[in-house]
Amino acid sequence: MLSAEKITLEELLDAGVHFGHQRRRWHPRMASYIYTEEKGVHILDLAKTREHLIAAAKFLYQTAKDGGTIIFVGTKRQAKDIVEREAQRCGAMFVTERWLGGLLTNFDSVKINMERLNDLTEKREKGELAHYTKKERLEIDRKIKKLETFVGGIRDLKELPDTIVLASARKEQVAVREANRKGIPLVAIVDTNADPRPIDYLIPGNDDARKSLALLFRILADAVLEGGGGEVEEEEAKKTELDSLGLSTRSRNALKKAGIETTEQLQRMTEEELTKIKGLGKKSVEEILKK
Repeated sequence: MLSAEKITLEELLDAGVHFGHQRRRWHPRMASYIYTEEKGVHILDLAKTREHLIAAAKFLYQTAKDGGTIIFVGTKRQAKDIVEREAQRCGAMFVTERWLGGLLTNFDSVKINMERLNDLTEKREKGELAHYTKKERLEIDRKIKKLETFVGGIRDLKELPDTIVLASARKEQVAVREANRKGIPLVAIVDTNADPRPIDYLIPGNDDARKSLALLFRILADAVLEGGGGEVEEEEAKKTELDSLGLSTRSRNALKKAGIETTEQLQRMTEEELTKIKGLGKKSVEEILKK
């Protein structure tokens, strides 16, 4: 049994996966995935979300098992770190800054940038840039940094990927169009304001909330990991320790004394609740909220 099949409706509910957009912003093609409306906001049918999530996970499991290449894409501010973390955990490639136009439809041209990045990085590591002036080395470092920003997560891509996983079907419309043109299957979180038709394996869900994105991508990454022969450590998959957030020692200690030891617990807390924790000052609360 895949980890995805163990997910419960309660977990999806707790992560806020069911929250859609305001009715005035809806896409009519999403009507069959909407359960009800509350205060002008559409509520997704989590039973259908779970069904589609499992189908998408099974597809990714098989793709990974067959040795296929998978790219996770999430350029929304709230999705970037989640997408990169989960991609690295399961061995997928990732794009989190900006989808480069032509990445799929003009792959040979974009591939030049990846090769350039690998070449410069290798030369720097081997000390082959030592004969350049300091100014020239700084310019090369800036070039490497820029390339890493845009193609660092796909630097080893040798040919078109076998599938692409999107954090938001609406936000990543350029990627959707290119994948459709090249016949590359798409897995995507589709909110109530997006057109589900171009997506092969849609997951009706909230594509704005971090908790929702974190849960859904954790499940999808688990499927890739399992398909690739890796083992999923359930506690590690569900929770990320506070230490990984880079919080100050004072903030971590205060949270741990209050019984908060994972980001899963932290994400459930409001700003008001954080200010009531002994040892957390205003600056500490701002630091936590920023993270």
